[in-house]
Amino acid sequence: MRSQARTAEKLRPTYDAMVAALPAAPVVNADETGWKIGGLRAWAWTFVTARFTVYRIKKSRGSDVLEETLGFDFRGLIGRDGWAPYAKLVEATAQSCLAHFFVRSRELIETALRGAARFPHAVIRVLKAALDLRDRREEISAHGLAVARGRIEARMDRLIAWEPTHAPNARFRRHLERERPHLFTFLYRPEIEATNWKGEHAMRPLTVIRKNCGGGNRTPRGARTSETLLSIVRTCEQQASSALALFVAALRATLPVAFPLAPSG
Repeated sequence: MRSQARTAEKLRPTYDAMVAALPAAPVVNADETGWKIGGLRAWAWTFVTARFTVYRIKKSRGSDVLEETLGFDFRGLIGRDGWAPYAKLVEATAQSCLAHFFVRSRELIETALRGAARFPHAVIRVLKAALDLRDRREEISAHGLAVARGRIEARMDRLIAWEPTHAPNARFRRHLERERPHLFTFLYRPEIEATNWKGEHAMRPLTVIRKNCGGGNRTPRGARTSETLLSIVRTCEQQASSALALFVAALRATLPVAFPLAPSG
């Protein structure tokens, strides 16, 4: 609609300010999902911080979006899934979403024959032990935490050293090996979650829109409008402020201005 596009253009400086603030955020949760622009494949990305959320609709699902949005020199914490382009953020401290490993383990168990279920069952036990330790963090000493954490990591390392003959288990083992440096970050850095639920939760509105609006946007301008307005609405929800009031203020402004939704430093 023309009114939505006009509102989005008035709020574009605010959106750009949030994008510019992302590289300085101490913790970011990122996720991506399929989208369409004019019937052609595209991707919707989300970047969630404690104060604001940025959606980006791009034709790429590659590392170029991460470079453009966060920069390869991003040094904060990032919660994400195992999608390969995230490995380009070599300066970041990552937490790989444990929920994905639970899901994959259970899928392997459902189709396993005879002893093939042993490996995914063992993975689940180690991950559950890690989550249990997280929940008991405040009840034990720093030394006790370090000892228990070391034991859990040693258990995972033994699993990764396993050589399963069942092909699906072998592929899963290789994935665990690649993600091993990022499995237990949450036991060292309590400010990051063990799962990427923040990023996935922020993606839900886009999933609903995609299912009900032909898969995405008809034009690049529509994609620009969507990413802007959805980012503003989501951010206002996070900050318990009125998106409607912000829209009215933006439309009344003579020129587009940046409203202070993102931290300035």
